[in-house]
Amino acid sequence: MTTRPETMQNHWWWRPGWSVGRRFYTWHLTFEGQDDVHRLAAEYRSALAPLGDVLTPIPDRWLHLTMQGIGFVGEAREADVNAIVEAARIRLAAIPAFNLRIGPEVLDPEAVLLHVHPDGPVRDVRHSIRQAIGDVLDEVPENAEEFTPHVSVAYSAGDGPAETLAQILDGIDLAPAHASVTSAELIVIHRDNQMYEWEPFAKVPLG
Repeated sequence: MTTRPETMQNHWWWRPGWSVGRRFYTWHLTFEGQDDVHRLAAEYRSALAPLGDVLTPIPDRWLHLTMQGIGFVGEAREADVNAIVEAARIRLAAIPAFNLRIGPEVLDPEAVLLHVHPDGPVRDVRHSIRQAIGDVLDEVPENAEEFTPHVSVAYSAGDGPAETLAQILDGIDLAPAHASVTSAELIVIHRDNQMYEWEPFAKVPLG
């Protein structure tokens, strides 16, 4: 691990603009059918099971790599969202599909994260998506620079010392997972149930 926080913080506090029932348009990389990613996530779920009361493990279907938001449903115009998808189809067609190595873990105050390598292709996809948004909207939301590609395997569900969690992570040595990235997904996400859950909106292939 490269980070060792002394305390954990509840990830599920309501960030500005969010509440039960709100939905948000955002781009993610998702891992449907990626058996090796699911294998690694399951191994972390097993290792972290003793902390089930203070951690929220992420089921296979909700594993994701957060990329770039657009805006809340009801605030972002659906016509603009559709136009962004079409702009992204053109821009992402210029980026070849690529492979990722996922892991090992980094302990964050709100999550157990798995860094991805190489991260350059992921950043290229995000940059192209931001360009597609800029093709349609006057302003591209979110910071272009404050982005660290990662896949979370568990979120902190409470506030408290990080020592026990850190000790468990120090005691495991799990083989990184390998994933094939062939598309980016625009999804409609919510966090009503203390989990990021979504419905697909569009799937855009890479070149």
